Amino acid sequence: MTQSPPPGWYPDPAGTAGTRWWDGQGWTGSVQQAPAGPSLYDQPVLLVNQKTKLIELTNEYAVLDGDGQQIGAVVQVGQSGVQKAVRLLSSLDQFLTHRLEVRDARGPVLVLTRPAKLVKSRVVVERPDGAPIGEIVQANVFGRIRFDLVAGGQLVGAIQAENWRAWDFAITDAAGVEVARITKKWEGLARTMFTTADRYVVLVHYRLPEPLASMVIASALTVDTALKQDER
Repeated sequence: MTQSPPPGWYPDPAGTAGTRWWDGQGWTGSVQQAPAGPSLYDQPVLLVNQKTKLIELTNEYAVLDGDGQQIGAVVQVGQSGVQKAVRLLSSLDQFLTHRLEVRDARGPVLVLTRPAKLVKSRVVVERPDGAPIGEIVQANVFGRIRFDLVAGGQLVGAIQAENWRAWDFAITDAAGVEVARITKKWEGLARTMFTTADRYVVLVHYRLPEPLASMVIASALTVDTALKQDER
């Protein structure tokens, strides 16, 4: 006698691209659709390109894969009319709260909030449903800029600038081993396309475990807005 498989998600026998829930006795009506496109988490190379605006009132970035195809975006959300006016008329918006959504083909995957600041920056990283992941915390003010990646009260990594004015950042794990890099120096597509302060390359050396994977994506995709914004 053939034993039925245990309950779980299996390829849909109806032939769709998704999966269907098997309750142990039969197929149910619950179907999960296959992802609509590539995930940011699966890319060894990400190209970040700030979209050009006549007057930059809202931060918005396109995220491309190593072949130059857009697979995601970083969009500032929840910006009030007062904040836009402050940004238009002055540089004081660096002292205001900023909220960003990181999106890929599935929709929002991360939400980042940089609370109002005076000296040091701090970025709160959450899931779209509000579940906390960690924080990106500025560790110093002078010299080579450094940010600690903290999750659950524990240090899980860091971002270290190569020098005090650099656009090259090493992202390390808790043991100090480099796991990713933010740079302008890439011999691929970005050699000619990505040459300004608003365009940069993220190299992820290997697939990372959580929460480090999300913290690396959060810090890498928002380094201009959240980390280097005060130098505009």
